[in-house]
Amino acid sequence: MRLPSLAGMIAVLVLAGYPFFAGTATRVTAASREPQGTRGPMTPVSPDNDTQQDQQQQLPQAAQPLQVQTTVVNVFATVRDHHNAIVSDLTKDDFKIYEDGVEQKVQYFSREVDMPITLGLLMDTSGSMDRNLSAEQDAASRFVREILRKKDEAMVISFDLDVNLLADFTEDPEVLERAIRRTTINAAGPMVTPGTIPQNGAMGTDLYDAVYLACHDELASEAGRKGVIILTDAEDNGSKVSMEDSIEAAQRADAVIHVLLIRDFMATSGVGPGVARRMTEDTGGRVIDVRNSKSLESAFDEIATELRSQYVLGYSSTNTKRDGTFRKIKVEVDKNDLKILARKGYYAPFQ
Repeated sequence: MRLPSLAGMIAVLVLAGYPFFAGTATRVTAASREPQGTRGPMTPVSPDNDTQQDQQQQLPQAAQPLQVQTTVVNVFATVRDHHNAIVSDLTKDDFKIYEDGVEQKVQYFSREVDMPITLGLLMDTSGSMDRNLSAEQDAASRFVREILRKKDEAMVISFDLDVNLLADFTEDPEVLERAIRRTTINAAGPMVTPGTIPQNGAMGTDLYDAVYLACHDELASEAGRKGVIILTDAEDNGSKVSMEDSIEAAQRADAVIHVLLIRDFMATSGVGPGVARRMTEDTGGRVIDVRNSKSLESAFDEIATELRSQYVLGYSSTNTKRDGTFRKIKVEVDKNDLKILARKGYYAPFQ
């Protein structure tokens, strides 16, 4: 199955106004004892309709019930010590969280080990991956067989000259493994389909398009913990969308990007590490360098450990504006020598 035309999809989004509410929820409260589900001024109880109308007209404006819309933000955080070991014994009081520099009150806290995970597995099948594809297939197949748990879901996407959805979200490891084994170098062939339109006539790897489509088309409508694992050299020379567009799509979908950086020094230009760092740091993930098939399996194990060892911090934002702006998040721990992986921010609801 091929992902839909990116150009056509963008046109639809423009016409639709492109609203996003990624990673947040809203809660409405009232100053009065307003019954749940009602909006606007309460109607005084009176058997006389005329008297009722008079009372409504005489009600001072200041006494009208107020509606306060609060954005509830959830942040998944992984904490490691200076030995790079997972730290799993922290409490709510150990954390501080800031939004645009303003400290927020941590209202919800938990250690998540068993919460289901929704993953997008993106496999680079461009020519530069020719020497590594077999190892990628073996490690990814092991991951979906042995590491994914019941209720976890994953999809498989390959990208080279185009972006192909090989398996949509499923809990079935056999379906996922068959999709992984179907990956082929430059499967799209010499012609580029309308799915992605190379910039400046270039024909190459559509990494940014793949991330954008995975996050915007697939992950945005999913709930809970969401991640994107990309096996790639992180070099793009064919996408229609920019790196910034792909990062924004991940942030709006509340998806963390992890890159297993597979570098073939004879086939790449060397810009990949910088791209991988930018994409992971801006979404709360990390880069793991892969040198051989053994380190590729270890990289999958590390990512799995992180996904299973997260803290969930929830707060009600003190900024009640529904302006659609990006708000920066910073998570701190009151202990030295600890490194925190968490998303850098979110897009506020827009109204």
